[in-house]
Amino acid sequence: MFVVATAGHVDHGKSTLVRALTGMEPDRWAEERRRGLTIDLGFAWTRLASGRDVAFVDVPGHERFLGNMLAGLGPAPAVCFVVAADEGWQAQSSDHRDAIAALGISHGIVVLTRSDRAPGGTDEVLARVRAELDGTGLRDAPAVTVSAVDGSGLDELRNALDDMVASLPEPEPDARVRLWIDRSFSISGAGTVVTGTLTAGTLTEGNRLLLVRHNDAGQVSVRALHSCNLAVGSVGPTSRVAVNFRSGPSADAIHRGDVLITGDSWPVVDTVDVRRTMGASFTDVPTQLLVHIGTAAVPCRMRPLGAGHARLTLGRRVPLELGDRMVLRAAGSRSVLAGAQILDVEPPALGRRGDSRRRADVLAAMSPNGNGLTEVARRGAVRVEQLRRMGVSGLARVPDGVKAFGEWWVHAPVFDTWARRLRSAVEQLVEKDPLAAGLSRGAAQDLLGPAGSALLEAVVREAGLTYRAGFVNLPRPPQNLGAAEAGIRVLENRLKIAPFAAAEAHELKDLGLGTRELAAAERSGRLLRLDDGVVLLPGAPALAMREIAALPQPFTTSEARKALGTTRRVVIPLLEYLDGRGWTRRLDATRRTVT
Repeated sequence: MFVVATAGHVDHGKSTLVRALTGMEPDRWAEERRRGLTIDLGFAWTRLASGRDVAFVDVPGHERFLGNMLAGLGPAPAVCFVVAADEGWQAQSSDHRDAIAALGISHGIVVLTRSDRAPGGTDEVLARVRAELDGTGLRDAPAVTVSAVDGSGLDELRNALDDMVASLPEPEPDARVRLWIDRSFSISGAGTVVTGTLTAGTLTEGNRLLLVRHNDAGQVSVRALHSCNLAVGSVGPTSRVAVNFRSGPSADAIHRGDVLITGDSWPVVDTVDVRRTMGASFTDVPTQLLVHIGTAAVPCRMRPLGAGHARLTLGRRVPLELGDRMVLRAAGSRSVLAGAQILDVEPPALGRRGDSRRRADVLAAMSPNGNGLTEVARRGAVRVEQLRRMGVSGLARVPDGVKAFGEWWVHAPVFDTWARRLRSAVEQLVEKDPLAAGLSRGAAQDLLGPAGSALLEAVVREAGLTYRAGFVNLPRPPQNLGAAEAGIRVLENRLKIAPFAAAEAHELKDLGLGTRELAAAERSGRLLRLDDGVVLLPGAPALAMREIAALPQPFTTSEARKALGTTRRVVIPLLEYLDGRGWTRRLDATRRTVT
């Protein structure tokens, strides 16, 4: 299905045209039919000769109902711009043109209606329309002259509709869902139903979605789906869809402008930075405005950042992404003031003198579709999923200047700075305290910040350091152990002469070697600590194996003790160490064998 909105001055025949094309009555209210005036959105649909289905969102043309018109136009990808041939361009024609320009709609058809009332022809009217649409996305739109009364031109219009919808960009059925709600009502026995135009993503029965309302957000479950009054199991873009909730708020608690989205896939924000796309300079407009986006109309406060850029603080949180278009109106105004496009949904704070000017300079260089390198550089490091949620394009390829680590992208200069900072901290620690076990994980995380903490092991590798047992250290621990060096050397010399004559606890104490000093010596590869406070040289296990292997197998603990010329205090933890390495195997309480 394809969705097309109407636009144009009041009483120029938009509803009559939709009725003639579809055979359906778009005016839903009795008052509308009584007055012959469209007040709210109307909906109708038909099948074209190609077999394509087209749904129409018929909008009111009267200036009093501009907000309703914008709600219908906001989510629509294409438009029929209607001008009566006998009246020509009128005041609301300009308002609707400005709305189309603000929303960036570039697919449409100009329809000159009531041709039966313009016996003199439509050339002058069409020339005026072309001149008025110059500078908008409809500047080169095809034009069709029709009469809903005698039916002339309707077949040509249907063919033009077929050609237009064939030229629309391919919808994205696998994209995340954002359904701007335009109606909510209850059906007896079924419960709450909401409707809207699904422009991307796919809805399926049983889906769990997030309903973002004016004052809160909560999960809802899809009980059933309808499209064009037909029950369906799933609906893809672009379609008019009615969603029946299995659970959730009542219809009275849901309003036009509320949104259904896929889980946590959207940033729901209340502050954005924007670029002016048309209309008045931001320095010349009121600071209190009404923002129209999708079907929502949200009060906002504007902070100009220059003529062409501004920060908008919305009156409620809304799911938005980079590139979203919006219409700005002054409170109480019946015309479009300006159009804007979102450049940033996570803007930085502005607190210092001159921040507004500096921010404007940054925004002037930004793309509405986002730039991976720019967004990563600004943050230093960011998860790719966060960029995807924001709407940044081009994420299939890692940009130059960015390093990728799983789900993280890091700006290369930032990553290099992390590595230098970490190595410097470790070197300073070792220089200050040669006995230190290294920089603790907690200290390293404090040094690198949240993002760097998540990538600690990658930063350690980049810095040429090691990470073991919760400490970051130099790849080669220092050999000079400061005040403990003299005691370590005495112990080393003693063990070189008698490899298995481990010092007693009091002897180690006399050498000034406590737990901390011995641990540092072990990290530097100079000593080996076994259980029960036994300290040997690192080569002692290999020497022991030479002697033990020469014994008749299996051998006893006593035989091993005698062969090594040591005591039971030393041989038992030594043999347990050999067992742990798999060099020997214990057979029973007293016997072992070399493996």
